[in-house]
Amino acid sequence: MTTKAKVIAICNQKGGVGKTTTAVNLGTGLAMQGKRILLIDADPQGDLTTCLGITDADSLDVSTASIMRKIVENKPLTENEGIFHHKEGVDFLPANLELSAMDMVLVNAMNREKTLKQYVSAVRKNYDYILIDCMPSLGMITVNALSAADRVIIPVQAQFLPAKGMTQLLQIIGKVRRHINPKLKIDGILITLVDNRTNLAASIRKTLRENYGSKIRIYQSEIPVAAKAAESSGRGESIYSHDKNNAAARAYMDFTKEVLADGEKERTHVQPSHGR
Repeated sequence: MTTKAKVIAICNQKGGVGKTTTAVNLGTGLAMQGKRILLIDADPQGDLTTCLGITDADSLDVSTASIMRKIVENKPLTENEGIFHHKEGVDFLPANLELSAMDMVLVNAMNREKTLKQYVSAVRKNYDYILIDCMPSLGMITVNALSAADRVIIPVQAQFLPAKGMTQLLQIIGKVRRHINPKLKIDGILITLVDNRTNLAASIRKTLRENYGSKIRIYQSEIPVAAKAAESSGRGESIYSHDKNNAAARAYMDFTKEVLADGEKERTHVQPSHGR
């Protein structure tokens, strides 16, 4: 039976909070649990692409940008166009600097906020989960990612809590929900880069729960600071392949199981009601 992928945007306009690391290790963790995974790099910096082993993304003929450009120009896409397969069992659509010019391309495009959604709609039948690694800004590419997504996961760095930035992000998600994608929901906040040797982690955890915990789920899993995570990214592999017994690897697997449990709850809830 064909399943319909759950599409998750991993989003925070602040850089350095672990979005890409989360996308790679959540995607690989889900693949290890037998799920069919597509990762979409929606950041011109191409960090996800680099983390998956492509070191010269700017030389690629096909990328997220070229796919979106084809959709804008009403050109046909071939089956699996631009999709790479990683040795750890995930498929991915790479990105490069060409994506930084897409804001200008989209200005005069029909349904400009839904260009990426058209691509996702075409491929989602082939996957159980599609994860979109968003760029650290709230521009048109990020709006496209939110328009294509069913859910949002927000990684938040434990060392620094930008309350104003979080407010802006929640406002944008709210606008996309009201005007473009009424089904969009926030799955939760993932606390990353936790250094439990300091009091700051406990303070930020407390502040997050006080300010947002009544409205947004905060995952039980927390991702510790780990040099191994950076090392694995540099080697084009997940943290599981690099050092599966590392504390961050265990934390990401716990997080993966939380995400899987959410998916199973949704399926058992939706099926008897026929989508309501």
